[in-house]
Amino acid sequence: MDYKTIIYEVKEKVAVIKFNRPKALNAINSDMLKELSDVLNQIESNPSIRVLVLMGEGERAFVAGADIAHLASLSPIEGRDFSRQGQDLFFRLESLSIPVIACVNGFALGGGTEIAMSCDFIYASEKAKFGQPEINLGLIPGFGGTQRLPRIIGKGKAKELCMTGGMINAAEAKEIGLVNKVFPPEALLEETMKTANTIALKGRVALKGIKDSIERGSDVDLRDGCYMESDTFGLCKTSPDAKEGMTAFLEKRDPHFQ
Repeated sequence: MDYKTIIYEVKEKVAVIKFNRPKALNAINSDMLKELSDVLNQIESNPSIRVLVLMGEGERAFVAGADIAHLASLSPIEGRDFSRQGQDLFFRLESLSIPVIACVNGFALGGGTEIAMSCDFIYASEKAKFGQPEINLGLIPGFGGTQRLPRIIGKGKAKELCMTGGMINAAEAKEIGLVNKVFPPEALLEETMKTANTIALKGRVALKGIKDSIERGSDVDLRDGCYMESDTFGLCKTSPDAKEGMTAFLEKRDPHFQ
């Protein structure tokens, strides 16, 4: 299927989605959300895909927020529905059964920061900029920013970013725990794909188990989280991947997970 707002390709076991509205700095509109939802359907139905990478087309932006012209045309009820549409989609992204890496190559503002936070972790260019500037429009973040941001960087810093509408660079984003690694712009994609390909060689069942255990465990106390981990550990032990992994270790060879 041809898309107007995104580019979708699969490179062996790694799927790549590029937000493709470079003239609008890849700003989010309803069409982009619908097309992204369609691609996630394809990914969820393709067991050969082990990792998803999100990035922006062009050198200037990952996603520079919502399309303001589109947003300005919405009624209050339509605005709420647009917010929910994005939130529901980002929940799908967050709960995808495979790891998702945000490869941030420029502005990641508003919805761009919110999409990136829905991924499992973020790699960024030295030129990347993050922020929640909705306050400058008389609005608040609408795609989960007031909820995910404090969970990642703490309440005080999240309030400061949301209330001032300011931007932070990649180095500061890494310092406060929003970004995992920072690379020169020319090395960002190569390093991201290197990590994606490394993860793609791991067992799919264990990858899902790690993702589920960390996400679900974050919402419960430590003991309940550890017991959830034990249940998932037991389920992983029943998988062919676990048998292959332990057999390969004992036979002193590399595992071949299916």
